[in-house]
Amino acid sequence: MTNIPYKLPDGWQWVKLGEVCDYKSGVWGQTDPNGIPVLRSTDFLPDGNLSYETAVRLALSEKQLKKAVLQPGDILLERSGGGPHKPVGRVAYFQGQGTYCCGNFITRLRVSRADVMPRFLFYFLFHFHISGRTESLQTQTTNIRNLRFNEYLAIAVPLPPLEEQKRIVARIEELMTRIKEAKKLRQESKEKAELLWQSALAETFPKPGTQLPDGWQWVKLGEIFRLKNGKFIRKNDLQSQGNIPVYGSNGLLGFTTIPLLTEGRTIVIGRVGACGAINVVDAPCWISDNAMFVAKWFIECDIEYIALALRNVDFSSLAKKGAQPSISQEVIYNVLIPLPPLEEQKRIVVHLQALQEKIKSLKESQTHTETKLKELENSILDKAFKGEL
Repeated sequence: MTNIPYKLPDGWQWVKLGEVCDYKSGVWGQTDPNGIPVLRSTDFLPDGNLSYETAVRLALSEKQLKKAVLQPGDILLERSGGGPHKPVGRVAYFQGQGTYCCGNFITRLRVSRADVMPRFLFYFLFHFHISGRTESLQTQTTNIRNLRFNEYLAIAVPLPPLEEQKRIVARIEELMTRIKEAKKLRQESKEKAELLWQSALAETFPKPGTQLPDGWQWVKLGEIFRLKNGKFIRKNDLQSQGNIPVYGSNGLLGFTTIPLLTEGRTIVIGRVGACGAINVVDAPCWISDNAMFVAKWFIECDIEYIALALRNVDFSSLAKKGAQPSISQEVIYNVLIPLPPLEEQKRIVVHLQALQEKIKSLKESQTHTETKLKELENSILDKAFKGEL
């Protein structure tokens, strides 16, 4: 075949994907709690496995069932879906027990030659996608991406002898198991970092009614500050960059040219949607009508301490439920927080900010580790299909 990607070891050969497997499109029908479980792209897991418990159950005819029923070793290809920033082309390896089918945005690939190991082909296609090569085989419409399937069937697959395929698969799975264990440890570390911060907040800001240290007191937020709702700003007036930041219910929305607040520092609280999201911001700035801000202080206090205390309050449980949850100023005014003397507030802020920096550093390290693990996974697969593993 022409346009071979690279030179293969002796005994290997290049074959087109369409030469070693056949394919069938998935099916669709009416939902039925007693129907056949049908796997969709939402059931694909990041490691190429499938979530069988989340499969939708559909009422399928005998004809549909005969056409689309899956066999262990089938490869499911995400042929349509995605979006502008989510390429299709993911694959998953079916090894379920019982009767399953795949959905209409999925194509089932089934090895058709005795000299091809299904698991070997799956790992090649998995690598083909995570290395970014399916990007060039996709067509983007307004809301959906489609894989140009004829071109996909023409991709070149490096095929070693069957015994070598088995050896490579065993080696890949040995190394991938180690990577999976490393990912599990990284996830546990991430969860511990989150628990560390939650625990620190719980120790600093006890629940209302708890006995407080000497000099501390329970105070309603309405005794500490007065709030004011932000003002509406049109989307057309928002810019991607500029000197005047615009804050909404959940943080920075964009930039504008005229400030709502011209001086000082304040706390912005999400009012609609992301109820209770807390941000400390500096003027000049604009606050949208989906948020409220502290317009007046009644007592001297550390603004960072108050913001930390607010972040420890579960405002979502106090919000008015609806299509767009919302919270009123009156509800916020009745919330109790523990208020220590001013110097103690400042000490607590220093302590918690130092802890935040440590947690931030830990998370950055975890992100770096995650990136390196992905790079290692890609490198292992790359070597495997070049005969270097």
